[in-house]
Amino acid sequence: MFDLINKWLMYYGVNESLSPYFAKSIIVIIVILLSVIADLIAKKIILNALMAYVRKSKNKWDDKLLEKKVFERISHIAPVLVVHAFASTFPVYQVWIERFAFSYMIFIGLLVADSLLDAINDIYRTYEVSKVKPIKGYLQVVKIFVNVMGVIAIIGIMINRSPWLLLSGIGAMTAVVLLIFKDSILGLVASIQLTANDMVHLGDWIEMSKYGADGEVIDITLHTIKVQNWDKTITTIPTYALISDSFKNWKGMQQSGGRRIKRAVYIDMTSIKFCTDEMLDRFEKIHYLTDYIQHKRREIEAFNKEHHIDTSREVNGRRLTNIGTFRAYIQNYLRNHPNIHHRMTLMVRQLSPTEYGLPIEIYAFTNDTAWASYESIQADIFDHIFAVIPEFDLRIFQNPTGYDLRSALNRNKISSEGLS
Repeated sequence: MFDLINKWLMYYGVNESLSPYFAKSIIVIIVILLSVIADLIAKKIILNALMAYVRKSKNKWDDKLLEKKVFERISHIAPVLVVHAFASTFPVYQVWIERFAFSYMIFIGLLVADSLLDAINDIYRTYEVSKVKPIKGYLQVVKIFVNVMGVIAIIGIMINRSPWLLLSGIGAMTAVVLLIFKDSILGLVASIQLTANDMVHLGDWIEMSKYGADGEVIDITLHTIKVQNWDKTITTIPTYALISDSFKNWKGMQQSGGRRIKRAVYIDMTSIKFCTDEMLDRFEKIHYLTDYIQHKRREIEAFNKEHHIDTSREVNGRRLTNIGTFRAYIQNYLRNHPNIHHRMTLMVRQLSPTEYGLPIEIYAFTNDTAWASYESIQADIFDHIFAVIPEFDLRIFQNPTGYDLRSALNRNKISSEGLS
């Protein structure tokens, strides 16, 4: 082509010494124009036609390829093919033009591979199995391997050396490579262990106090796990930290269908006493205690009669207490509560007395594991418990407040004035 254009220029009277330069300039312009035309054909015609076909297609996977710009990046190869085809018209620079063209094509190939792997991950995440066995971490390992091989190939082309020769040189730098990719190697090992041991999945609620994480897992990658906390902040945890450190996964609770209530109320121990007949008559009218009181009365009366107990003194024989009756009431109340899981542990127990009073602990499970519902159910239960405690002649323990002190002072003042 160069000779043809050169002869054509001299035929039309261009100086023989200048015609080669004009010929080369014309070839450069032709190559640029052809590259632009190839780019326009690839993007405006072929790519647009392909995009129209994908949008009409019922398949979802090709939409992901389009969304991640796989086809668009492939179209960038068209102009460089033209440049490579005309490299021989510049004999002096042919070798370097071909090297740059090959390197550019490898670079485009790396971009395409990166987009393709992202698309594969997005397609995989449309399936339910992705929540149990995510593959994003493994795809990132593939990306690292492909990019490293691509960079080595580009360097080999530019310096005109075999890529395998460069790889053998890298083999001698294994220690340095391991140091550079330490986090990636740790992340890969951790990802394999997390998946093999079924420890964490997308959507799991995990809690890791060391990193301030308490929320839902939204992303699992080679290096990090992202947790969206309940206050909508994002906590990023190194993947290998879930192997080296402990964390709490609430998945078991969510799958069981029950969430635990474990909270105590503190009873003033000076308010605990034996039940009188008048108190028992009053308790017997309480719906959840009627059968209990009747049964206990018969049982205690029979026991005391059988053992010839002198019941004129309260300390003798068996008697009901207001605290024991209160525990029985709460037990029956929870058994009849519509939001308590009746196939799980349910008990009302007495813990060791403390300086704050006698703890009566409610240990039960709600049948709704949603956080807001759980808190509402728990609050309703304890609202009722706090309100019903005075019915049993019991008092809740509470440290004296400013109001208590003022009330005591006022009572003392009134008493003093009355005496005077």
